[in-house]
Amino acid sequence: MPAETSQTLDRGLRILDLLAAAPAGRTVAELAADLGVGRTVVYRLLATLEAHQLVRRHPGGRVDLGTGSLRLASRVVPLLRDAALPALRRLAEDVGATAHLTVADGGEALAVAVVEPSWTDFHVAYRVGSRHALDKGAAGHALLRGRSGDVGYVVSAGELQPGATGVAAAVVGVPEVQASVGVVALGDLDTAAVGPRVEQAALEVAAGLA
Repeated sequence: MPAETSQTLDRGLRILDLLAAAPAGRTVAELAADLGVGRTVVYRLLATLEAHQLVRRHPGGRVDLGTGSLRLASRVVPLLRDAALPALRRLAEDVGATAHLTVADGGEALAVAVVEPSWTDFHVAYRVGSRHALDKGAAGHALLRGRSGDVGYVVSAGELQPGATGVAAAVVGVPEVQASVGVVALGDLDTAAVGPRVEQAALEVAAGLA
């Protein structure tokens, strides 16, 4: 680690990363093993993080993220939305379908930005704040594939709404963000044409966040 960085802060941030990846929480022993330090060090770090409500310790000994992390996350969402909206607007207009930015939130996919096309007679009304399981819908499937760096688009039909078709691609290259860009429309989409356009929009969002 470079001399100008803080080892203590680095370890505290690594604990938050480890907990964010473990919905069921982790034990002090597990955290100590992951960090390569003694339990005493982990206890001190957790005491500081707990004082800021960034973690919480349960009577059974497990630790998970606290409500303070939710406050921080809520401030990140507007940044994601602002970075994504120009690309989403272009995508919605080009494809003629409702475009959205979706992020992973625990075991769910959460829509944080939605843009509807201005020129179509009919389009899907997709609400910001909509949630669904990560293993459902094009947005969720894209999020799961994105964890392995897969930028290819995915297609779903009727998984979340009868008669609706979705196309989505992961936003990759931004390690701090698990997100996907997609479109949804009633009826069929020309996925061979729409898919690459969705991939392009996902790259544009990644560039805006870099």
